[in-house]
Amino acid sequence: MVVAMFAMTTMSFAENENTNAVANVETYDMTVNMRSLAVTLGLTNDQMEVVQDIHSAFCDEMMLAAYAKEDERAEMVDKAVKKDVRYMHYVLSEKQYKKYLLLLNVTLQNRGLK
Repeated sequence: MVVAMFAMTTMSFAENENTNAVANVETYDMTVNMRSLAVTLGLTNDQMEVVQDIHSAFCDEMMLAAYAKEDERAEMVDKAVKKDVRYMHYVLSEKQYKKYLLLLNVTLQNRGLK
């Protein structure tokens, strides 16, 4: 009986741990529909290619943060966001950039990352 209870407790703990890990990864997944982003920002074809590359690198860095130690995540997210914003500022017009910043900030706030 004790062995069965221990096994059930261990399975329950592992299930909760896996659920927390999945939720954590989903929080850091910054994948977006690039066509929707392009329409929202009014990107040209040239801009769309570059924005897609920048965003892909940003997504990779955010996923690294998701799997990092908890005490390192905030710093990794901060670095990824600063790098993304710096590169986007170079590619986007001022109007596009302001709209992008708004979208990014809302996304980060909604996910509890800022």
